[in-house]
Amino acid sequence: MLRNRLPLNPEHQASQLPMGGMIRKRAKRLFLILLALLITQVLIIWGVEELTLFESLWMTMTTIATVGYGDYAPVTYVGRISTILIMFVGAITLLTLIVSDFIEYRFYRRERILTGRWIYKMNDHIVIINTPKNGGMTYFMRFATQVRAIQGYDTIPIMLLTREFPGGLPVELSDLGLVHFHGSGFDPDALKAVHAGSARHIVVLAANEADPHSDSLTFDISHRLSELNLAHKTTVECVTDANRSRFKTLGMRATIRPVRTYPEIMVRSVVAPGSEKVLEDMFNYEHDHPHRYDLVLDDLNWADIVSALIRHGIGTALAYIDDNDDVICHPPVTDEIEGKGLIVLVKSNEPPDLEVVTDALDRYRTFLEKWRGLQDDAALPDAPGNTAH
Repeated sequence: MLRNRLPLNPEHQASQLPMGGMIRKRAKRLFLILLALLITQVLIIWGVEELTLFESLWMTMTTIATVGYGDYAPVTYVGRISTILIMFVGAITLLTLIVSDFIEYRFYRRERILTGRWIYKMNDHIVIINTPKNGGMTYFMRFATQVRAIQGYDTIPIMLLTREFPGGLPVELSDLGLVHFHGSGFDPDALKAVHAGSARHIVVLAANEADPHSDSLTFDISHRLSELNLAHKTTVECVTDANRSRFKTLGMRATIRPVRTYPEIMVRSVVAPGSEKVLEDMFNYEHDHPHRYDLVLDDLNWADIVSALIRHGIGTALAYIDDNDDVICHPPVTDEIEGKGLIVLVKSNEPPDLEVVTDALDRYRTFLEKWRGLQDDAALPDAPGNTAH
């Protein structure tokens, strides 16, 4: 009956064991047997033929490789019989089986990699848990590109822990060096498979950036990471702001809102914790926001403008608009600024109006004129008070 049919290979009887380990174990056993046969053949040839040890080794190796140079050959009956039995029947047959196992292992490894079931040996890498519901491939591509552009992160491995891509990662992601493991962040075995404990950073994405219920899944994953003492290296996405305190209680390194069109914000929060707070504030009017002021700039350098706004409690200058309507960020501090507007980070609850900014700049101009006048007076050799005694 078919149900009593014996398996073709012994490892089929132990399906609970990883096939890759079984193949490697069998190949190792065959290799040791092959090595023993070769040593035996070398010793026999060395003992019965008029050949040196090296010549016996050379003849044995050329025989198993089926090269057959003919420079050395057994002439005794014992040597010829051992060559037939040990080399032709035993060694070459074993070598064929080893090559077959190697090819089988390569196919097995490739299939496991494609389906996300291969366990890589990774350390100091980035683990990203979950895949965005929409635009996941684009998000991962931009995330990887941004991370690799940062000094010290240009070669960092990136591992995706997700149940997406069951047929293999898209070539666009694999070409960027991303690999994946098919699993979920709430599975302890999956976290172990991606070596979360030895990762440099862990990122937990919201499964659905538009569904507040996805915070429950994120919290469950975060709780498991916290139990593994990995919260200090974990950045999580939180859909509902009211849940942020829960993630903070777990000790998460950073918590941000899902922003799918700008994975750069997530990258900033990973490599520079705290910067995500500044970036998030720029998108809302809850704390701080960038405000535009239209005014003429023609006689102050950037250091003067920044100092004037800070000294008068207005805010922090981020950029200026030149006469061509180009926004210039972080200009040289000593170059005179010529433009028609400023972008200033101000308090959202009390943003200063244009007159306050204009007055602050005028007062700073007056201060500079007085200070320069004092400097000029101090430089005059005949000025009162500068007479040498």
